[in-house]
Amino acid sequence: MQSADAGEKKTVKKRYSPCRISYPSNARVEWACYRLKKRETLESLFGEQWRDVAHFNRMDRRHAKPGATLKVPKRLDDIKDYTPLSATFPPAEKDEKFILVDLTEQFLGAYEYGRLVFSFPIASGDKNFKTPTGQFRVTAYNRNHVSSIYKIENTTKPYPMNYALRFYISSENVDYWIHGRDLPGYPASHGCVGLYDEEMQKRYYGDPKVPVLQGAKQLFQWVIGTNPDDGKFHTLKNGPRVLVVGKSPI
Repeated sequence: MQSADAGEKKTVKKRYSPCRISYPSNARVEWACYRLKKRETLESLFGEQWRDVAHFNRMDRRHAKPGATLKVPKRLDDIKDYTPLSATFPPAEKDEKFILVDLTEQFLGAYEYGRLVFSFPIASGDKNFKTPTGQFRVTAYNRNHVSSIYKIENTTKPYPMNYALRFYISSENVDYWIHGRDLPGYPASHGCVGLYDEEMQKRYYGDPKVPVLQGAKQLFQWVIGTNPDDGKFHTLKNGPRVLVVGKSPI
């Protein structure tokens, strides 16, 4: 029997402004809530640091549109190369590759022998569709995975879950994956852990015109390394450990 996927919501029941979402790391940065005006973009407002602002808001460019609100640091240098995660994680010092998912901060970190090599914001499940916490391991991967339940909004097409890494199968035979999706600036999944995938957004939504934010792809390639990748489902022996901690801020 094929298991179902936690997947993504067909629609988001309630939308949140990133300004309303509180993270512990916010205490280290002075910021003000700003509503984007007509023709304003992250790039036009923040220049070379637009990625830092996107990371700080846990948001992608498709959602940073006129009318949207976001947290704007009073000093951009305060969020240069932004990550709320620690540069070292001693419990992973013996792991060649280790993934830390912090639901409280809505961030994922990739560690090599306990040292952070890269990190990205996530969109996890909320309090109604919880992302499982605990210690897991990546056991399968599929670059072209799609949801077995959920569709792209207003279409009959299965929701794409590109660059998917399975880390948990529940007792109800539901699969939980780390994969590409859209990041609206708040937890919005059915329990999976979503990362940037602007290639997917360009293909299905036509925005952004030039994909840049590709967290899901980078993590996927880092995890599978030299393992074969023909775009199909593969099991993975001795995949990286995954630790999911904290709880959703909403």
